[in-house]
Amino acid sequence: MSGEFEGKVALITGGASGIGKETARQFLDEGAKVLITDINEKAGKEFCENVPQKENVAFCKHDVSTEEGWETVRTFLEDRFGQLDILVNSAGIAISTPLEEMSLKEWQMQNGVNLDGTFLGVKFAIKEMKARGGAIVNIASIAADVGIFAAPGYCASKAGVKNFTKAAALYCAQYGYKIRVNSIMPGYIETPMVAGVLKTQGEPGSFGEKLRKMHPIGHFGQPEDIAAGILFAASDKAKFMTGSAIPIDGGYLAQ
Repeated sequence: MSGEFEGKVALITGGASGIGKETARQFLDEGAKVLITDINEKAGKEFCENVPQKENVAFCKHDVSTEEGWETVRTFLEDRFGQLDILVNSAGIAISTPLEEMSLKEWQMQNGVNLDGTFLGVKFAIKEMKARGGAIVNIASIAADVGIFAAPGYCASKAGVKNFTKAAALYCAQYGYKIRVNSIMPGYIETPMVAGVLKTQGEPGSFGEKLRKMHPIGHFGQPEDIAAGILFAASDKAKFMTGSAIPIDGGYLAQ
């Protein structure tokens, strides 16, 4: 632990589980103050109660797909920590209903969380950061670049996140805001969301084993693998990087 983020405040959506939870843990280990938000209030509060840095972490229940939700977070953040230096848009859902059976409501729900939530977060963060600078890290996916038969809506939303990130980075640069905006593109990571998708596909283990073999490195990633990339993108080590989309995917997109 280097204390690399001492004096910084990070907001992490979807912070109660998976990649968001591990990212919050790593930011806390590096000295940051962290606000995690999630719709899972029980898991979010449990995380805050069980980390050693209790005084530096807080939880706010949050639906990222609504402007009202972000207004609640803004008020909470100002009252608790008084500033924002880093935003990680990690909240996401995957609905694996077959394409021909997927309802418009399911399509809109997935885009509402994954894409609308990212847009609203970036909009919020720019307003909070433009006077003093900061870093935004959006979680896209390898699904932004390749099609996945079991996740057409997810692919569409994550492709939107990837290209929106580029446009937002250029927007900040155009207006002279010292805000860097980058995206991370995870491969398949062992998280509850991925486990849920695999469970819906065929015989136990068959679809999962096929996917593992599609990663040249030979296995799925862990949340800490992605969190490490997020912390790099948010750090001063990445001060010349904006508008980038960084695959952390065990070689999946290299094929």
